[in-house]
Amino acid sequence: MLHQTPLIATIVGGLVLAFIFGAIANRLRMPPLVGYLIAGIVAGPFTPGFVADTYLAQELAEIGVILLMFGVGMHFSLKDLLAVKSIAIPGAALQIGAATLLGMGLAWGMGWQIGQGIIFGLSLSCASTVVLLTALGERNLIDTRRGQIAIGWLIVEDIIMVLALVLIPALSGLLGGTGEVLSMGEFLTTFAITIGKVIAFVAVMLIFGKRAIPWILQRIAANGSRELFGLCVLAIALGFALGSTYLFGVSFALGAFFAGMMLAESELSHRAAEESLPLREVFSVLFFVSVGMLFDPSVLLRQPWMVLATVLIIVLGKSLVSLVLVLAFRHSLSTALTISASLAQIGEFSFILATLGISLGILPTEGRDLILAGSIISIILNPFVFACLDKLKPWLEHRHPEKQEVETDNAAACAQQEGHTILVGYGELGQLVGEELQARHKPFIVVEDHPDILHDMGKQEIPTVFGYAAAPGVLDAAMISTAHCLVLTMSDPIISGQLISYAHSLNPAIKIIARAMTDVEAEHLKQQGATSVIVAKREVAKNLAALIN
Repeated sequence: MLHQTPLIATIVGGLVLAFIFGAIANRLRMPPLVGYLIAGIVAGPFTPGFVADTYLAQELAEIGVILLMFGVGMHFSLKDLLAVKSIAIPGAALQIGAATLLGMGLAWGMGWQIGQGIIFGLSLSCASTVVLLTALGERNLIDTRRGQIAIGWLIVEDIIMVLALVLIPALSGLLGGTGEVLSMGEFLTTFAITIGKVIAFVAVMLIFGKRAIPWILQRIAANGSRELFGLCVLAIALGFALGSTYLFGVSFALGAFFAGMMLAESELSHRAAEESLPLREVFSVLFFVSVGMLFDPSVLLRQPWMVLATVLIIVLGKSLVSLVLVLAFRHSLSTALTISASLAQIGEFSFILATLGISLGILPTEGRDLILAGSIISIILNPFVFACLDKLKPWLEHRHPEKQEVETDNAAACAQQEGHTILVGYGELGQLVGEELQARHKPFIVVEDHPDILHDMGKQEIPTVFGYAAAPGVLDAAMISTAHCLVLTMSDPIISGQLISYAHSLNPAIKIIARAMTDVEAEHLKQQGATSVIVAKREVAKNLAALIN
């Protein structure tokens, strides 16, 4: 029966296996991304048991790439990049160049051609956005100077990789792929045409897209249909990606990236990101599963030394280059180590580059297997790299106290709070509560785990702890032991109930205020220990009734 419904079998099988192995990875305190890749290996043709349709998986992966790059575009902040441009731009460019040369050296040792080495080296040079943000978020480093440099560095890497995705197809012949081998004149002509198309595309997006996309969102939002608004966001992402490919010949990835950037200009960007997040996450998972399906685990037995060399380039080679570059720019050793640890892995763009290299006939399948093996192993090792860094930090602070930088986060402000309110969640409701607390001159600390919201809070000078409130150490960082009140703004009663129990275990005397949508949810939260529960519909009804003369 499965052979009659390959699309359903591929989607369902991929998602179920991704959930199982992602949950296992999370349980082992590893990024779920590792589990998704392993799920793809299990569903792939190189392992026994269930085998998904590889062709369909690659088609689904293309949608995953579009939505993944759309999300990257929505998170792209030129202001953040300019704040750390003096180190992020030259540092990232030099690090990519050095890592590419290391990869080319390994490829040369295996007898590969120079074009194969370039694709292989580029694939080893770019870190994973997902893994980096997760690692920084767990340590409350995203709003620190070190975190800003690491994120800015990654933004530059992403831009360079996007340009590479545009240029590689035009240069495939010169790189030994399926395209025509061009003379110097033909190469310059092709290069000029390609750059011209990209410039034309960028100009159209900046002139037309920057105005059209926010305008469309506002008109659709005015209709009041949440479903239509969500559909509009997805239509923008997929439509602009496909349209840019047909009209300008640029990649799906670049079209989606710019669509996300233009959408971020809208005042409704947060709502758009929220509405599109579930589908973006699902197809991103399918993308990682499809990448795992391409991996042949036998490469670990056939070429263990090549796998080891690949991992060493990623974990040690790239990190040492980053360490030297950061120190050369006169930053502290602690900052240099944080950035080095952040970049000691590879992820999404590596997969996209490897897939592109295979499709153009440039990169051998062996190279893809080495890249995937290096990615999986480096992502697994990354938490241990940060753990080593955490153990080294006290020693470094004791040995080099004069070189420590003042962080731009507000950890000190949090530490000085007492008798304050902890506000969990700073979405639309949380911001309204925060405004009321500020108007009454009541001290409060925000706990938030959404990067977009955190980014917008950067200029407001509000004491903030980045992370999931129930994660170990997050409420401690918000000084819950001395807090007077905890306000939960989320609408999920399960999460709120867990937080209530957890908060009482840390501070039995704390006052807890939560929100609920129904009376049943309110009763559940009170049983968990909430002091007060606001039922949204009842409060609205009371206010409406109070206005009746």
